[in-house]
Amino acid sequence: MVPHLITALTGPINELEQRILESLPAIERWFRLEWMEHTPPFYTSVDVRNAGFKLAPVDTNLFPGGFNNLTQEMLPLAVQAAMAAIEKICPEAKNLLLIPERHTRNTFYLSNVARLKQIFHQAGLNVRLGTLDESIKSPTQLDLPDGSSLMLEPLIRTRGRLGLKDFDPCTILLNNDLSAGIPKVLEGLHEQYLLPPLHAGWAVRRKTNHFQAYEEVAKKFAKLLGMDPWLINPMFAKCGEVNFTDGTGQECLMSNAEALLAKVRRKYKEYGIQEKPFIIVKADAGTYGMGIMTVRDPKDLADLNRKTRNKMSVIKDGQEVSEVILQEGVPTYERVHDAVAEPVVYMIDRYVVGGFYRVNAERGIDENLNSPGASFVPLAFAESNQLPKPGVKPGASAPNRFYMYGVIARLAMLAAAYELEATDPDAEVYE
Repeated sequence: MVPHLITALTGPINELEQRILESLPAIERWFRLEWMEHTPPFYTSVDVRNAGFKLAPVDTNLFPGGFNNLTQEMLPLAVQAAMAAIEKICPEAKNLLLIPERHTRNTFYLSNVARLKQIFHQAGLNVRLGTLDESIKSPTQLDLPDGSSLMLEPLIRTRGRLGLKDFDPCTILLNNDLSAGIPKVLEGLHEQYLLPPLHAGWAVRRKTNHFQAYEEVAKKFAKLLGMDPWLINPMFAKCGEVNFTDGTGQECLMSNAEALLAKVRRKYKEYGIQEKPFIIVKADAGTYGMGIMTVRDPKDLADLNRKTRNKMSVIKDGQEVSEVILQEGVPTYERVHDAVAEPVVYMIDRYVVGGFYRVNAERGIDENLNSPGASFVPLAFAESNQLPKPGVKPGASAPNRFYMYGVIARLAMLAAAYELEATDPDAEVYE
């Protein structure tokens, strides 16, 4: 089943799908060469939006939750990719310490942790869970809705190593995005592999850095395919000193919104798109769909009501927002059972391992779908999206549509690799 595209503007996207399929050998070779130069993030999930006239990533997560939304059929791919990733980093690895988010009472999130544990166990590792929650002083069992359970254990730090009681791992896998800052216990672990590295967390990472790197990747890729990079790249701008509570930085927001909307309008005119453009304003650091709003007119930013100000001023872990990214809004014209939907693609190492649709009947085509009311539909990602079907009419074949999404998601993952190299505090400096 291919999700229904409810727009007359499917021409450009069908053409893009056709072009991507025709260029498959060149694309795969291009990725291969890029991965010889750059290290992929350990695991990544990418939110993609399909407007019919444009297809672009709108968010790239380097500490993905949601592995529990992948179907059973996708597991062999995930296990294989996990094996490849571990083999590259620490082939003699025996023990893996998995550190989840602190707010571990959320059963959906815990099911994701259980799935990660299963994947890495099947990849040949002893996996145990250590928690950053200092209130947990002894092994604590958490029960899951499916009848299984997880054991959370307190971390033990000894000089340059981190482990648990009677458990010394060679590799530590973070599934905690460090929104609240970098905990002392994770600093200076020079004897173990910490994945992803600390500078991949939101304490350091910024979306504007990511989309700047993505712009570079999109230009290279568009040159390879002989197309306009705008078709796969959302334009953006940044505002540094913003305080939604007292209104500081309002001019910066309004002038940047005005300029960005004008750029989008020009592109719409060039492609004969009759839509009204919009932009998304969101915190430059952080996830969980918090601190996000849709802006159709810069004047809307002048008179934000108190509810919106409060919503925009604080994100996950109570972190205050002072930097925002303004991003060209990419409407999603895909529908699953009449509800607005966007594909989310999951990768381990450089391999696409699966994905699902985030579906939200309570939201519009120009809104953030990662919010209450969202559900997850594995859909045709259950088929292998690595193997497109040549010769099928564009827009009609699920494997072809998903192969295209996998290509876009890998471009975002490559951008994350560029971004991590640029922000690496321990990068080798060549004079």
